[in-house]
Amino acid sequence: MKSTWLLGAALVTSLSVSAQAPTESVLKELRQKEKQYGDAAQQIWKFAEVGYMEEKSSALLQDMLRKEGFTVEAGVAGIPTAFVATYGKGQPVIGILAEYDALPGLSQEAQPTRKPIKEGEAGHACGHHLFGVGSVASAIATKNWLVTSKRPGTVRVYGTPAEEGGSGKVYMVRAGLFDGVDAVLHWHPSADNSASASSSLANISAKFRFRGVSAHAAGAPERGRSALDGVEAMNFMVNMMREHIPSDTRIHYVITNGGKAPNVVPDFAEVYYYVRHQNRDVVKDIWARMVKASEGAAMGTGTSVEHEIIGGVHELLPLDALAKVMDANLRKVGGVKYDESELAFARQIQQSFGASAPDINSAATVQPYATERTGMGSTDVGDVSWTVPTVGLRTATWVPGTAAHSWQAVAAGGTSIGRKGMMVAAQTMALTAIELFQSPKVLNEAKAEFEQKRGKSFKYEALLGNRPPALDYRK
Repeated sequence: MKSTWLLGAALVTSLSVSAQAPTESVLKELRQKEKQYGDAAQQIWKFAEVGYMEEKSSALLQDMLRKEGFTVEAGVAGIPTAFVATYGKGQPVIGILAEYDALPGLSQEAQPTRKPIKEGEAGHACGHHLFGVGSVASAIATKNWLVTSKRPGTVRVYGTPAEEGGSGKVYMVRAGLFDGVDAVLHWHPSADNSASASSSLANISAKFRFRGVSAHAAGAPERGRSALDGVEAMNFMVNMMREHIPSDTRIHYVITNGGKAPNVVPDFAEVYYYVRHQNRDVVKDIWARMVKASEGAAMGTGTSVEHEIIGGVHELLPLDALAKVMDANLRKVGGVKYDESELAFARQIQQSFGASAPDINSAATVQPYATERTGMGSTDVGDVSWTVPTVGLRTATWVPGTAAHSWQAVAAGGTSIGRKGMMVAAQTMALTAIELFQSPKVLNEAKAEFEQKRGKSFKYEALLGNRPPALDYRK
């Protein structure tokens, strides 16, 4: 009886060791490759290519994957810089998203004081250079685990351009590229570490183009009809709308063309708008009112107007079944620990905020798990999440307290602080992907929650309609 118990105990111990070994080997592999992946991210940080122009960034990621045995299909969904890279065969199919576009006008050196590399040029103020490489790193580690464990399954990397307002993933969803995928993983750079079941804001963006009649502004103003007047009249009416829309709505705009000279009545002017809310139906309603405001502005100023929808994204659909798995794996990996030089950098960055900042050491912690929290940004991952069960996390690639889309985010993202946060994400996603390959139960629970939250009558429709990709929206 005693020998039987010992045999059973030995078997349990053996199984426990074999179950733990893949986790340790995957984490060890990623730690050993940290410099390699950090160098790749730094290259993309230097490229700083904006949406739909990420030729070098996309090529670098594709090359990394080809060298690891992935089959790469480039130029998918009518987007030259989009790609899908696949390794393995059979079910389950686990997708991993990779972004790599920069933001215009946010050039910055990797130093803790404001210093553009080149004034007016682009910079990675949302950390997508880390996003793309971190996702590729996790996919390669997962692929290597599939090979050594000899398990069936497919890992697929989606190279997704133009997240910043270009809605690149929407066209990939619309093209059916996520059909047959069991789950999708993603992450995002941040100032803290979290894998909560979070949502986001739905968003529609568009450029309104007014056309009038040019004339000498002093010599014959009566003969002119100012397109800029049309833009300003629209802006005035939309700003008055703010009193009569849900208070958690976000509307922002920039005048991208207001004329060329004060003494010429402008015959063309353009304004670029975003409207956001946590419910896409509210966004659609407000959007329709904004279109009417543009038409009224044109009538009142004797001009004409047309609009082009540039982007449109759904809110994220959070799933507890997947988020709890991601959260548990993030806690296994832990946060970002600074060395002395990184602490000095972080302290100087925080001095630039002009407001109180969180404890620097919070970068080393993981935020408490929360359900149904809504972030105030928008992402085209939202459309993916309404198509296939999706889960994400964020990691501290920036100094605590840093705002996204800031020079401080660019600066930290170009240092070892950004690299360390990226590797936390890569390790967490690899562990999560492996767990999903091993656990049909989790995938089934996620699918059931997914179907329940979407509802039986749900039918996906892109908020940007049937338009082709807006490949020139940053030109």
